[in-house]
Amino acid sequence: MDGVINVYKLVGMTSFDVVRKVRNISNTKKVGHTGTLDPEASGVLPICIGKATKIVDYIMNEDKIYKAKLKLGIVTDTYDKEGNIIENNEVNVSEEEINFVINDFIGNIKQIPPMYSAIKVKGKRLYDLARKGIEIERKPRDITIHYIKILNINIPYVDIEVFCSKGTYIRSLCYDIGKKLNCGASMWALERIKTGGFQVHNSIEIDKLDKTNILNYLIPIDEALYKYDKIYLDIKYKNLVLNGVVLKDYNVLKNLHKDKIYRVYLQDNSFIGLGKYSEYGFKIIKLLFRE
Repeated sequence: MDGVINVYKLVGMTSFDVVRKVRNISNTKKVGHTGTLDPEASGVLPICIGKATKIVDYIMNEDKIYKAKLKLGIVTDTYDKEGNIIENNEVNVSEEEINFVINDFIGNIKQIPPMYSAIKVKGKRLYDLARKGIEIERKPRDITIHYIKILNINIPYVDIEVFCSKGTYIRSLCYDIGKKLNCGASMWALERIKTGGFQVHNSIEIDKLDKTNILNYLIPIDEALYKYDKIYLDIKYKNLVLNGVVLKDYNVLKNLHKDKIYRVYLQDNSFIGLGKYSEYGFKIIKLLFRE
């Protein structure tokens, strides 16, 4: 079984719980998720099965949209409600101040990841160090916040929708907003409603997925890579591309753009994989062909 399932993860499950369940339902060992969601978060978690595990990185690189609830005045060591409270401050801010500060985070910004994260530093995951009470300096990362919509303000709670780049920590965003408001804040709830082309409205709740309906929700690998333009190669190139040969034929290259990735098909409509045109010619960079 090869393809991607747009799973909706429920609160209380880990991302690996979802993987294990899909592995059992699909009877396939090769199963992987496309970006961890914390156990207390819910939302879209595309799961790759079989050969589709080769495209996990391509799906993870997509922009994402989250709905989050932050609580002003409370700061925890994990930046969310699951952590230990380290600050409990009076909240004395206006809605106008909240709007102003939140809007200041829109654009290309630098963000320091939380200690409770899966990032590795010198081979050790930050959350492993955090659990031992060790805090180390983290380098700021470049991220992009495309927009933040304020959905509701009911102090001390603020509901927001965030459209952001890969690598954005909403927990850190909530913490930073609270810090700038001089009262502190922690993330109180999180739902991922979109990652790339995978959205809530066409997802399947993990507890509703079973052996009888899994094929109904299986998205073919090439469809999951929808954002890449299609190109078709003459059948005569089949053995060459399958063996990693760089194509330099003018008839292949004439309509391609350098450094652009394409979905590659043969003229019989069989999907080969992803290919890229570089200074050396055109070559398959991710072989996904199945006889």
